[in-house]
Amino acid sequence: MMRALPDAAVARFRDDVERLVARAGIASMSTSGGRYALAISGGPDSMAMLRLAAAALPDRIIVATVDHQLRRGSAAEAALVADVCRRLDVPHEMLVPSAPITGNSLQMRARNARYAVLGEWMKREEASLLLTAHHADDQAETLLMRLQRASGLTGLAAIRAVRRDASGVVLRPLLEWRRAALRAIVEDSATPFVDDPSNDDPRHDRTHVRYLLAASPSLDPVALAASAGYLAEAEEVLARYASRMWEERWRGPEDGLAIADEPRDMRRRLVRRALDEARRRLGVVAPPFDAESANVEPLLDALEANRSATRAGILVRPTAQGWIFHKAPPRRSL
Repeated sequence: MMRALPDAAVARFRDDVERLVARAGIASMSTSGGRYALAISGGPDSMAMLRLAAAALPDRIIVATVDHQLRRGSAAEAALVADVCRRLDVPHEMLVPSAPITGNSLQMRARNARYAVLGEWMKREEASLLLTAHHADDQAETLLMRLQRASGLTGLAAIRAVRRDASGVVLRPLLEWRRAALRAIVEDSATPFVDDPSNDDPRHDRTHVRYLLAASPSLDPVALAASAGYLAEAEEVLARYASRMWEERWRGPEDGLAIADEPRDMRRRLVRRALDEARRRLGVVAPPFDAESANVEPLLDALEANRSATRAGILVRPTAQGWIFHKAPPRRSL
């Protein structure tokens, strides 16, 4: 039989959620009785969040579990979550991606598929606020991985406590909680959970970083997570400035984006956005393009040297009026 959680932990979680809701500018949640959508996998972190949310936000949560169908036992794990939700009297739904997840970068593809199906579920349920169980150790691991990849400020901001996308607002209320503390919550309360074997799979970069942190007591995950939070604050300031500049200077792919004299970081942000918008307007769908993290350094180098260059199916040409974006001509076959 599951046991009640400590009042202090429940109060802390409630405060963390309310702080992020206020930060997201959703003042009505505290008074409107709106529902919170939770993504629960069955692991100790997410099951701890489920128990905390059920106690802190009674009758205001709905839960979904995504079965990626990537390994045996995943359906049973979703069924475990469903059973715990039934015992807590919390609505639960199991979700399956519309297409099999295959190819390289399997974790990234699974993540994209997960958020896509969660977004569809939230629209059906008319929920605009999603809670996920990312915690301080996840944040520290992500920061170290991004440092190793020579990421810029956008990447080093790592996991955002508040993120907006097409499906709504994503909140991470556990980013200041340690993995061990969350595991203790489910163990002490006799809450069922499962350990995902992929967390120890040496094929994943995150597994190596997790081992590094465990073997390096001088690397404090809480301090690393706090640094990522400060970087996210700086990123938010620059992103807002870039958005204002975009509104002032973008008039369309062929009207000249005059940003050549701006700092390189601002050019990087704006040219990524311009490529994304030009692809949409010009009907370019291949190759795939990630407007947040795409490498545009060779393109910027060419434009600084007053040379045209192609990126993501778009030919960018420097002119006296600014950078012009055209659909790249098809490559000649040999």
